[in-house]
Amino acid sequence: MRLRSLLFALILVASGYLVGRALTGPIASAGAGAGDRPARPDAGASARSAAVPAPAALPVALQNQGVPDDLTSEEKRNIDIFRRAASSVVHIANIATRRDFFSFDVMQIQQGTGSGFVWDRDGHIVTNFHVIEGGDTFQVRLDDQSEFRAKVVGATPDKDLAVLKIQAPSGKLIPLPRGTSRGLLVGQSVLALGNPFGLDNSLTVGIVSALGRDLSSPSGRMIHDVIQTDAAINPGNSGGPLLDSRGRLIGVNAAIYSPSGGSAGIGFAIPVDEVNALVPQLITRGKIVRVGIGIVPLPEQTASQLGVAGVVIRGVNRGSPAARAGLIGLRTDDDGEMYLGDMIVAVEGKPVQTLDDLQTVFQQAGNGATVTLTVERDRKRRDVKVSLVELE
Repeated sequence: MRLRSLLFALILVASGYLVGRALTGPIASAGAGAGDRPARPDAGASARSAAVPAPAALPVALQNQGVPDDLTSEEKRNIDIFRRAASSVVHIANIATRRDFFSFDVMQIQQGTGSGFVWDRDGHIVTNFHVIEGGDTFQVRLDDQSEFRAKVVGATPDKDLAVLKIQAPSGKLIPLPRGTSRGLLVGQSVLALGNPFGLDNSLTVGIVSALGRDLSSPSGRMIHDVIQTDAAINPGNSGGPLLDSRGRLIGVNAAIYSPSGGSAGIGFAIPVDEVNALVPQLITRGKIVRVGIGIVPLPEQTASQLGVAGVVIRGVNRGSPAARAGLIGLRTDDDGEMYLGDMIVAVEGKPVQTLDDLQTVFQQAGNGATVTLTVERDRKRRDVKVSLVELE
């Protein structure tokens, strides 16, 4: 009798295991949403979500559904913007190739999913770098549910942006109208589109809740002047567009600030003015053109220990704009005693305290521009004009 009861219990346990496997599927194929990374310094937060069923296309009947007259003007505006913009937003699957440790079989494992949007009719898709990070192949699904294999044409971890390209008929590719992030005001209405938790055709509405924020990029460098919004941004929204009240692109959704990885009312978007400057470079060159004046800076930690605030020049490259402007690095006397040379404390009158500050100003000015540096040496300050050049 006891043996029969034991066998019956084992059968129940095995059945429960099989049912559980049927419901959850293999671990390797579970589509954990890569989605929006938690905004640093909340580096320990996880933005992964549970696997969800493959989303269904927005029904044609809903797309063509009339708008009731008794809706508010704001509701009608939101509906109109969504219907016009949804066809420009894409779903991106990040797939990595891995070899099984025991069988040596090559498997494709979905790293996660994210959002993106059509940049032009040539098939360029803009998204975040962290959406494609770690992937080998990428699948892009358009609003009409057609899917295309995508290749990376350019990426910049420093700015958390990437550009993919798909071979799709131009008639399927509807670029978003681009606005400007210059002149945005706190309190303006914004709309965020994307695929939170893998569910496409999703819209959230909010306002610009703050401007001029700094956000840590995947490389650790700071992205400046980021837009903060209270429009709900969840895992999977990364790379999707942030639109203004006229349906124009004003930012690329990039991160959320949340210990749990879920929406907590604070999301961040890379401003479109920066996107407009960087994406063409990623398309044509595959990377961002770095500009500078040809100096070797002293490490910030060392400068901090010396109690100085600014970019201390450690050395100057021969024949560089810095050398032609008469800038010098660290000096030693006959006894081997070392002294500071020049230290850059401002550019165009704007104070700089770190190398990141200096590089940001240089990138904004662009290759070939002439800038005025405020330089300090032996406690005396002077202004020096220097031309920016492309760095290797």
